[in-house]
Amino acid sequence: MDLEMSSLTLESNSKNNNRYALFFIFTVVFVNSLGASMVMPVLPSFITNLTGGTIGQAASWGGILTGMYAVIMFLAGPAVGNLSDKHGRRPVILLSLGLLVLDYIIMALAPDLFWLFAGRILSGFSAATFAVSSAFIADVSEKQDRAANFGLIGAGFGLGFVIGPAIGGLIVELGLRAPFYAAAIINAASLLYGVAVLPETLGMDKRRSFTWKCANPFMALKPLAVPGKQRPLLLALLFYMLAQNVYPAVWAYFTEGTLGWKPAQIGISLAFYGFSYTFVQGYLTRVLSRKLGLNTTLALGMLSGIIALGILAITSQTWLAFAVIPIAALGALSSPAFNGILANRTSDNAQGDLQGIVAALAGISLIFSPLVMTQVYHVFTTPQTLIQFPGAPFALAAALLIAAILLVAKDLHQ
Repeated sequence: MDLEMSSLTLESNSKNNNRYALFFIFTVVFVNSLGASMVMPVLPSFITNLTGGTIGQAASWGGILTGMYAVIMFLAGPAVGNLSDKHGRRPVILLSLGLLVLDYIIMALAPDLFWLFAGRILSGFSAATFAVSSAFIADVSEKQDRAANFGLIGAGFGLGFVIGPAIGGLIVELGLRAPFYAAAIINAASLLYGVAVLPETLGMDKRRSFTWKCANPFMALKPLAVPGKQRPLLLALLFYMLAQNVYPAVWAYFTEGTLGWKPAQIGISLAFYGFSYTFVQGYLTRVLSRKLGLNTTLALGMLSGIIALGILAITSQTWLAFAVIPIAALGALSSPAFNGILANRTSDNAQGDLQGIVAALAGISLIFSPLVMTQVYHVFTTPQTLIQFPGAPFALAAALLIAAILLVAKDLHQ
């Protein structure tokens, strides 16, 4: 009887520890998103102020800055994932938070674009927060709960986008640099919180040695080149990421340059998207993944994304751009579904390796998507162009999602 009670107590303590761990990861992602969404509405004006160029030129520079961030993320992602499999999740997450604080300080002090590039390089290394956070969640989740718990990352991200633009809109009155200082402060607070409470979730018995072969970002892409069970789904995930990155890449430039929005309106739209995104990832993903299964949830998210992108490709009306935001947020159903399916196909001691591969894919998408999407927007909005089509980036993203859903169908029929 005493042995049974002791077993129940240990199980209860383990569940409580897992809840605390999940709450911390939610907090980390929330703060990360909060900082990013505080500065996003002011980026077009900030870059224009630094360069003295047009909004189209600012969009081009914004794409290049994001591309630089993505190159570093791609190169470092697999190594960071493997390091977390060897040394544990805690030190890697804390280090990435420290780099993010330094990134925002550098950008706040930036006298020119060179400083922004330096900040983006550090931010690329700090992208480990998301990759290792996913491995962290896989460590503390049962297989049937992984997709729902991966949704917590999206919920934290979305909630940050609800609050961040409002804060950024208020403090921008203090100057264009104020949101960057504020982002540095809140991420520093998150770092201190993590130092105090972040547990280690990867037991010594599940750790493995670090190998440069697995840390090679190009080797991490081997599953894309070699025919196998994972390839169609990984390719679909890459196309999905390429498509979804159209929003952070061109939304601020599209709404300001094409719809005539001010930073406050951009901030409101981001907050609305964040609220919708939080509902989808924090609640709807959990419900639908259990009732419909991961495959159906994945397909539903991509179909919603295609509809939203198709509407944005042809709209020139503010009300319609706002109306489509909840549909666009439904596209986020696919992200935790992808992660859940892939994690369930992967052994416990290779979850960091898997998330390194996913981080490498995210890096590739962030290298090419912002560069291509911002250049497409620039080309189709210049006075010299033969066809004025500001919605062209959204049309391209819709085509990528169509390709992704075809690959998912192929995966299901294997």
